[in-house]
Amino acid sequence: MSGASLQVDERGRLRHFLTVEGLGRELLTEILDTAESFAGVTEQTVKKVPLLRGKTIVNLFFEASTRTRTTFELAAKRLSADVLNINVSASATTKGETLLDTLRNLE
Repeated sequence: MSGASLQVDERGRLRHFLTVEGLGRELLTEILDTAESFAGVTEQTVKKVPLLRGKTIVNLFFEASTRTRTTFELAAKRLSADVLNINVSASATTKGETLLDTLRNLE
């Protein structure tokens, strides 16, 4: 199963954003247009928008990087998402569980 088929639902809407590989031009343009619409959020008094309220963002990190983790987490929180950061080197994958199994347990 490809990354693209895992991240797009039966209606062609994005469920997960794992890779751009396999995504169509229309969906990629929509992603970029949405991102561009948030360019001014950091200049607002309240730096949050409700786009992802009630959603959970899971960040998977294969290497420790405080700067990357904190910027990804801050971006998700500014979109009102709940955030879960997973360090793959400390996850069940070290005990033989596949990364896909780990992710499915989080759904």
